[in-house]
Amino acid sequence: MKVLKIILSSLLVLISLVLATAYFFVRSLFQEPSAAEVTSLNESLKSKRILGVFAHPDDEQLVNSVFVRAKKSDPNAFTALVTATKGEAGHQVPVVARQKDLGFIRKAEALKNGYAMGIDEQEVWDYPDGGIPEVPIEELKEKIRQTIETYHPEILLTFWPESGATGHKDHRRMGLAASEVAKGFKSQNKGTYFGPRYIAYVITPRDAFRTLGGEIGKFVAENQPAPTHSLRSETESKLKGWEIHASQGDYVREAYGIPARVLYMIWDKEYYYVVDLEKK
Repeated sequence: MKVLKIILSSLLVLISLVLATAYFFVRSLFQEPSAAEVTSLNESLKSKRILGVFAHPDDEQLVNSVFVRAKKSDPNAFTALVTATKGEAGHQVPVVARQKDLGFIRKAEALKNGYAMGIDEQEVWDYPDGGIPEVPIEELKEKIRQTIETYHPEILLTFWPESGATGHKDHRRMGLAASEVAKGFKSQNKGTYFGPRYIAYVITPRDAFRTLGGEIGKFVAENQPAPTHSLRSETESKLKGWEIHASQGDYVREAYGIPARVLYMIWDKEYYYVVDLEKK
């Protein structure tokens, strides 16, 4: 009996060591050593006004911590968010509504999550989900230009055009249009506001996507720059966001095979590649 206890104890220790080794290995894939960790992006860049330009309801989950930490670091910071589609073509996980009503549901989810994150102003546009690349880019750019003119951001937050964070074609197109507008704003504007100083591109962990993400993950990893900034994830806010996005509540489990809380124990930072437009 004593020998059996010793064997069982040894097995438990061995299993624990294997699990711990696996955890730290996987967690290491989600780290980006090149990125300087900051408390908040707006504080680091000495900016007060942030505008996010994205494609779908729940895209804001990728940048949740930027918005939440903006208000924590500076209650007077101004934040705004544009979502270009209502997400009507999405796959419900779980099914919570008639598919024909999904656009209305997801628009409401985006607005509710934005409110929970403390975002001051939100717009959800009516471009077709999955069809943004077919929209004339000059039309997109003009809409974004008008939005920038309205909110006067110092930081424009969007997707890296070559990867779109996940490879999604809508993400990539919105990132391209937003980037071109921001880079050309100063030369085209005749007023006193000369456009955002910074573009902050959300970057997904390259080693993790390359190793665990299949062909799409490899595409994303190979078409992203090394991030310049990182900030700790606001895990509870992200988890609350998935509760609010009820039609996508099981998305993390379906996409990554683990519960959202476990994922955010491993992927515990957001990464950004920041471009200073005054230095270009």
